[in-house]
Amino acid sequence: MDSDRRGQWLRGVLDICVLALLAERESYGYQLAQALDAAGIGPIQGGTLYPVLLRLQKTGLVTAQWREGTAGPARKYYRLTGDGHAALREGGSAWLTFVGPVNDIVTKGVAR
Repeated sequence: MDSDRRGQWLRGVLDICVLALLAERESYGYQLAQALDAAGIGPIQGGTLYPVLLRLQKTGLVTAQWREGTAGPARKYYRLTGDGHAALREGGSAWLTFVGPVNDIVTKGVAR
């Protein structure tokens, strides 16, 4: 897949993916990047991920807290807020409603 297309798709769903990961547990940026990579969405560079985290924080969907590391530097941990949970439910539902028919169409086209 060409990187331009992948980048466009990623911009459309990265917020929802980050919210979903934070719904599972609070994390710092590098952990989130690793989780996205392990899920097959990554690799995600910091220049892509950190602006998303900052935007989610500014809009009140996540909170952030610096914590001292036991074996390294301090890390900024992100946690979903109540509004973040609501945004995930709404955005996740909208995404699933959208992607289902797209998958059906593409699957039929690829099978030919």
